[in-house]
Amino acid sequence: QVQLVESGGGLVQPGGSLRLSCAASGGTFSIGAMGWFRQAPGKEREFVARITWSTAITYYADSVKGRFAISRDNAKNTVYLQMNSLKPEDTGIYYCAAQMRGGTRYEYWGQGTQVTVSS
Repeated sequence: QVQLVESGGGLVQPGGSLRLSCAASGGTFSIGAMGWFRQAPGKEREFVARITWSTAITYYADSVKGRFAISRDNAKNTVYLQMNSLKPEDTGIYYCAAQMRGGTRYEYWGQGTQVTVSS
């Protein structure tokens, strides 16, 4: 059983930056990859970024490429999402999720953290 806790959300002006954190606990030795997703009001949840736990290979949605960076600190069991050049359309609840080794889906989810980009 993996527990995920996100933090770092808040209100930021367009063009600003935020760094989200996701702390994992319990069974972290079995994690294969971690992902960030977001859900805007009235929209479906969408993929943002992914990082493999052991090799740190990263993947990004086209909408955030060049602006967001995902990273992880294995010693702290924490994944980060550095968000730069934020736009109003980046507003939403951001969730981190864990995919276990050998798994095909994200099995564990955090409670989410709100990001609002507005002037």
